[in-house]
Amino acid sequence: MKRFFGCALILALFSIPAFAAGKSQNISFSTAVKVGSRQIPAGDYKLTWAGSGPDVQITIAKRGTPAVTVPAHLVEQNHNSQAVVTDSASGANVLKSIELSHVTLVMENPPAQGQ
Repeated sequence: MKRFFGCALILALFSIPAFAAGKSQNISFSTAVKVGSRQIPAGDYKLTWAGSGPDVQITIAKRGTPAVTVPAHLVEQNHNSQAVVTDSASGANVLKSIELSHVTLVMENPPAQGQ
């Protein structure tokens, strides 16, 4: 019986990195994009998200620059490739969503000024 619990514990410990890897991805922005209230330059970034439900916090980070953390809504969807969806109606490329292989992260609209 002790052997069974030992094996189960080892399997559980080895599965933890697999779950963590699913909440992290490398992404690239081909042009500068506004994320939340910050403009970030084009380049390669590490995207991570945390949260237990459909409402998550995403962090976009690049070595040597401050990370950007914004709220988002996680939608489970399968995609053939990664995509970054932006809206340029306000004169700047504003990040709207990020499509990854198994999820889409939809940015929440920031509150209007004064709210």
